Amino acid sequence: MNPAPNVLCACMLTPLAMGAAQAAPAGTIVDKTLVVWASPSTLDQAGGSALTLDDMASRFDGIVFGELRPSTWMAGSDLHRRTQTDQTEYPVEADAALVQIAIAYRGSQVSLYRNGELVAEYTFEGEPQAFGPGSVVMIGKRHVDTTDARAFAGAIDDARIYDTALDADTIASLRPNEPVDALTGPRPWAWWSFEDGIAGDGMGTFDSTLLIGGARIQGGQLILDGDTGTMVALPRGLAARWLADQSRAAGMGGMIDASRDFRLQLLEDPHRPAYHFAAPEGYCFPFDPNGAIFWNGRYHLCYIYQDGGVHHWGHVSSTDLLHWRHHPPALTVAPGDPDRGIFSGNCFINKDGQATILYHGLEVGNCIATSSDTQLDTWTKLSSNPIVPHPPADAPFSSWDPHGWLEGDTYYAIFGGTRASIFKARTLDDWEYVGDLLAHTVEGVDLREDISCADFFRLGDKHVLVCISHRLGCRYFTGEWRDEQFYPEVHERMSWVDNAYFAPESLVDDRGRRIMWAWIFDGRTEKTYRRSGWSGTMSLPRVLTLRDDGRLGMEPIEELDRLRYNGVTVGDVDVPSDGLVLLEDVQGSCIEIDLEMASDAPRFGLEVCRSPRGEERTRVYYDREAGELAIDTRASSLGEGPKSVEAGPLELGPGEALELRVYIDKSVVEVFANGRQAVMRRIYPTRADSVGVALFAEGGAATARGVRSWEMMPSNPY
Repeated sequence: MNPAPNVLCACMLTPLAMGAAQAAPAGTIVDKTLVVWASPSTLDQAGGSALTLDDMASRFDGIVFGELRPSTWMAGSDLHRRTQTDQTEYPVEADAALVQIAIAYRGSQVSLYRNGELVAEYTFEGEPQAFGPGSVVMIGKRHVDTTDARAFAGAIDDARIYDTALDADTIASLRPNEPVDALTGPRPWAWWSFEDGIAGDGMGTFDSTLLIGGARIQGGQLILDGDTGTMVALPRGLAARWLADQSRAAGMGGMIDASRDFRLQLLEDPHRPAYHFAAPEGYCFPFDPNGAIFWNGRYHLCYIYQDGGVHHWGHVSSTDLLHWRHHPPALTVAPGDPDRGIFSGNCFINKDGQATILYHGLEVGNCIATSSDTQLDTWTKLSSNPIVPHPPADAPFSSWDPHGWLEGDTYYAIFGGTRASIFKARTLDDWEYVGDLLAHTVEGVDLREDISCADFFRLGDKHVLVCISHRLGCRYFTGEWRDEQFYPEVHERMSWVDNAYFAPESLVDDRGRRIMWAWIFDGRTEKTYRRSGWSGTMSLPRVLTLRDDGRLGMEPIEELDRLRYNGVTVGDVDVPSDGLVLLEDVQGSCIEIDLEMASDAPRFGLEVCRSPRGEERTRVYYDREAGELAIDTRASSLGEGPKSVEAGPLELGPGEALELRVYIDKSVVEVFANGRQAVMRRIYPTRADSVGVALFAEGGAATARGVRSWEMMPSNPY
């Protein structure tokens, strides 16, 4: 896995003595064009930068305001080596209007443009400056090792760098914030548009973007205070060292400022879920839920996250399944540990009453850690780890994603893989191979089907195996566990069009409820979620029950009702055949909608996150002919996001109404139907007015009964 990307924040700017960078932007550039759309908040400021490219060795080229002549844009550089000092003919800004400034560097020639018109052109002495491995971009402070207090004050609407010297016509044709796909000319080498509240390089050249001090994103612009406010973009591998340097220089105050600034940035993100649990920061891929257990009156849940390219287990706990307290990481890699990363596993109670994690240790095999701590803050790995090393190629079993439990006086474990197997033990450090997990296969599933992220438990009078295969995604089997083997009788999938509902994990609580989570994939490009500063979302916890037909019943936890406020009752609504009825009083991007719909129509349901004219809309409906509950996201966004139809089997009986509970949480739509099916999708609407809700029916009329809606109180801390 790659190191975690970040859109981060720090507090102040000091020189960073890094030497040679370990990773850097792709390529080295000499000829280049810096372009910015900027609005200075005051005209008497002097020496701040609207865009600087710095080689981290005291050399820089940048667009600087008012340094040598008041209210004048110029080409800034180290010791003015590439700057024209006589600026008497340069235009002077008369107001704080937004202006495009571009500086093109071709060899030793510099051309300065204002709103597409050439205002200065000159040749400097000496060699042009090259920028390559380790170079950074800055907006605000003029360059990295500056010690003065001068910084640009104002707004930056768009900033970009081209790795070629653009001509006058091309510069004049540029427009701020145009979609990348709409570009007809040369593509930027690096680009910051600040749209959707994101501070990040849209071209992916710079992996991490830091907002420092008085810098924030607001209304699609970078806002700088002219004091501490600076944006810094760094290549992969430099962000962590930069932040460490800033924190040492600023002390505790710097860490507080960084935390506050990052929190504010996440709060402005229109797509970050509000009541689905989301990782607090950074890159989480994979983000498998793991180690779930009800312990000492609390629900505990762990998850995989990445730090410096290493996989660890984060740890949270809750008393209500809604609000989560963050703990120290449950499992990390420490010096001397055999494992080189922490992959999936589970938690159970051992013979001594200790919480016991059985997990896969990267590069070594399956391992165990135990804890007696009331808060589960401290864990001790067995000195005998790995309990079972990686098997040789000719072994009769595969070995990853283990799941363990205690049955009588014997420990059992499923070792996942393409030949999932059973192991058993009398003591935690002495395991033996038993045989294949599955006694036989079922229709549509190969006996050597990949069984990963296994979760095995008794429910009613059956045993349930919930797992994933990388081919089929999330799924479950119900059947019988006897003679140390599982005899499956029923197999159903829990994701269909793709694997976006992934890596299930469950626990049983003090009320006897079997509660399950899954990892919901982001559904965005890697570049986008690296720029956003966050990834990793859990599904809503759902309660599983065993139905008479051997299949699972699924309901959202009742605790979710506590988040409801500002309820709206619409009542009954008649929907004409092939018609659409807008619910004027129901709208939002963070809501719950409950209703029943009765119809003989081939398709009927509702549209959510709908723009007024329907340019963006997400359809939730019942397909009678296919016998499916579906979510159609093909028109959910004018930008990125999954464009598909996710549909799970649901057969309504004669006269049976469709009972829906629809949860909309910014970028997540999760739907439960009739207590026996659930489907989920990620959506990323681009329009602020994509909040409408409408009912529809195709090929027949429909009646919606008891339509109710509530706003949902965010439960994530930010």
